[in-house]
Amino acid sequence: MLSAEQNKALTEVGPGTRMGALLRRYWMPIAAVAELDDAPTKPVRLLGEDLVLYKDKRGTYGLLDRHCAHRRADLSYAFVEDCGLRCNYHGWQYDERGRCLAQPFEEIAHPDARYKDRITLKAYPVEAKAGLLWAYLGPAPAPLVPTWEPFTWTNGFVQIVFSEIPCNWLQAQENSIDPVHFEWLHGNWSRAMRGIVGRSPTHLKIAFDEFEYGFAYRRMMEGQAEDSELWTVGRTCLWPNCLFTGAHFEWRVPIDDGNMLSVGWFFDRVPNEMEPFAQARIPYWYGPIKDETTGRWITSHVMNQDFVAWVGQGAIADRTQEHLGESDRGVAMMRRRLTEQMDVVARGGEPMGVVRDPAQNRCITLPIIDRERWVKGFPRSKMFSSEIQKTPGPVLPEGFVFQAGQPAEIRDAFRKAMGWRPSSPEP
Repeated sequence: MLSAEQNKALTEVGPGTRMGALLRRYWMPIAAVAELDDAPTKPVRLLGEDLVLYKDKRGTYGLLDRHCAHRRADLSYAFVEDCGLRCNYHGWQYDERGRCLAQPFEEIAHPDARYKDRITLKAYPVEAKAGLLWAYLGPAPAPLVPTWEPFTWTNGFVQIVFSEIPCNWLQAQENSIDPVHFEWLHGNWSRAMRGIVGRSPTHLKIAFDEFEYGFAYRRMMEGQAEDSELWTVGRTCLWPNCLFTGAHFEWRVPIDDGNMLSVGWFFDRVPNEMEPFAQARIPYWYGPIKDETTGRWITSHVMNQDFVAWVGQGAIADRTQEHLGESDRGVAMMRRRLTEQMDVVARGGEPMGVVRDPAQNRCITLPIIDRERWVKGFPRSKMFSSEIQKTPGPVLPEGFVFQAGQPAEIRDAFRKAMGWRPSSPEP
């Protein structure tokens, strides 16, 4: 059980907070590359700061303070130039480093004053990788955006899914190191909602291993062999704010203390019969979280069930009222490590998991169940031995099992990549 002071330290993410200082040492995914191809500016709130993300006509990305330095107009309504962003109110122009490039009327009225040279907006670096746009809000020099192993895989259909969730990021990340919830939230609850008689296989033992980039959690379930990769390899609670299960990532990106952005990156290997396969554009979509008719939370898909559990704890979970048990060993481990790493940053040190070596960053390997399936591929006849089905228990919906609301055009593009007719039932 945490004290109120400890809970506050772990959940406050804004400027000047200890947790905010830690999280600013890492790159955060904030949008899809394709989003700025569709619309070149986007308002963003990240770690308690209101910002504008943009792509100018040269293809350069920028992330600036949301408000113009002149009269505080909203720069998410600005328009892009060949270089930078121009405010729609009075035409002040800024580049990706926040430098003011132009002040049209000031330059007419006082051509020799060079007032613009004294104006700078807050600006943060942005990089594109794996179809995502990443932002770094920490001190220079910025580390490298990690090249996780799945980012190097080929012959796969990738899609990116976003949802804004009204709760603190930490209660979502704690879910990433809580294997027993899978048995109940995704197994038994799914069965109860569908009126299915019988229970999900029971967890018999769990184990946690820490490594350079987070924690691997392993499980042994009823009926499972000792040599199962669920026990010998496990899945990853990726430091500091991600879950990695083998072929998809889920980042819990802090918007502010009471809100987070769920960012899912999903890789589906196409069958050998459809190779070679490459995407010209990685599609993205925003998943609904509530039923428009009832106003209740959507509960049909895996991540939607997680969302219900997270927000049910409140916008910021009151950990002073918890009673942790044996299944929460991983949660306790992660909290201790977060507290330790906040102290490291406060002392001026560099926290764990920061990537700076370009050679190491060519491909960073992680624990991956059934790695050969993702790397070498498989025939169409073995299409449905998916990684989530290797954890027994969940009752899965048809189609994309992770989140509700997949758009028809993305579903059809996926089916085409797999070699299925759009309107036919899945093989």
